[in-house]
Amino acid sequence: MGRARQAGLVTCTLHDPRAFSTDKHRHVDDRPYGGGPGMVMQGEPVAAALRSIPTPGRMLLMSPGGRPLTQALARELAQEEDITLICGRYEGLDARLNDLFPLEPVSVGEAVLNGGECAALAVLEAVARLMPGYMGKEESGEDESFSHGLLEYPHYTRPEMLEGLPVPDVLRSGDHIRIARWRREESLKATLRQRPDLLAEAPLTREDAAFLGSLPRERAGRNLSFCLLHHPVMLDAKNSGTSSLTNLDIHDIARISRSYAMGPFFAVTPLEEQRELLRAILRHWTDEQGRKSHSDRARALDMVRPAASLDEALRQREEECGVRPLLLTSSAAWPDKKSRLPLLTPHQVREACRRGPVMLCLGTARGLAPEVLARSDGMVRPVRFLSDNHLSVRSAAAILADRILGDYD
Repeated sequence: MGRARQAGLVTCTLHDPRAFSTDKHRHVDDRPYGGGPGMVMQGEPVAAALRSIPTPGRMLLMSPGGRPLTQALARELAQEEDITLICGRYEGLDARLNDLFPLEPVSVGEAVLNGGECAALAVLEAVARLMPGYMGKEESGEDESFSHGLLEYPHYTRPEMLEGLPVPDVLRSGDHIRIARWRREESLKATLRQRPDLLAEAPLTREDAAFLGSLPRERAGRNLSFCLLHHPVMLDAKNSGTSSLTNLDIHDIARISRSYAMGPFFAVTPLEEQRELLRAILRHWTDEQGRKSHSDRARALDMVRPAASLDEALRQREEECGVRPLLLTSSAAWPDKKSRLPLLTPHQVREACRRGPVMLCLGTARGLAPEVLARSDGMVRPVRFLSDNHLSVRSAAAILADRILGDYD
């Protein structure tokens, strides 16, 4: 950075809001309106400091709640002639500054700092190093973590043997095609292990997907089982009872369970004729002829377990796992204020699956009856919590499976 400034590639100037304070003590903060702890940076000195800059360019406010600083954003900012980095302090800036100036909140991570100075340095370095002439070799700025949506592959240098650990043979082979493939695969492995969220947006090829799918990994989904209850469920706003089994629900939720490598899928109805209907459906698709003509469907329906009650389903799962599963429920509606059920996010459910078996109950008709909700260990937050929910139970199951387990878990 020092050499870049000497060469004129990067120019930095500092504007201190205290120099623009009209207070004799050069105060730039005051107590917040409405009460509460801490102090707030005053709008007047900050506004005066910003207006003193001849060509401010884009105005970036360092804030933990802002747009994440990514390599893509750094490239975007590197195209700008001028950028102003605003470092907050205390509890933040007077919010009216957002109305007076086109401030763009930017975050360097989900952590709270004393002020924005360290964050501003991170932005400054991330952007400046992309300027032509900054790096020793221009390709160094591209062949690194995040530049292609993936984490970087591991690097090695001399000596060939370090405390008994050798450099991988492929890197000493001189075969550049093999080396490029090894580096790509190592980059994919590192991303899957440390930042699987990046894979959703990374530019992957068919070969990349096949390689990722071949990697051994812990799959929390094996501990998650759907339990589709047909009793007791709400038949209307006030009355509970028993609903009829639906062929489509059984097929689709079984296929969802298999696609996400989940545990067995329990279909619960107290009616013997309904359970016999379910067994007939399963036999049709899983007997020798059905398995020959529709092997994928047969493997999915192999996961279905008929049960006469929720208690029977829980007993079956406990016998398989050796421990009682955590019983969670789902609903299209938020629980009322009287409910003491923990309201869980998909991430919290996934973490519970890492610890042991989880049974997630889905309700048919108009949803699970109150007595089922009352005995559960927690409720998953509604799938659609900002608008009306008119999803079928099998659609809700697919969304829940994807939000809880994703494609890389």
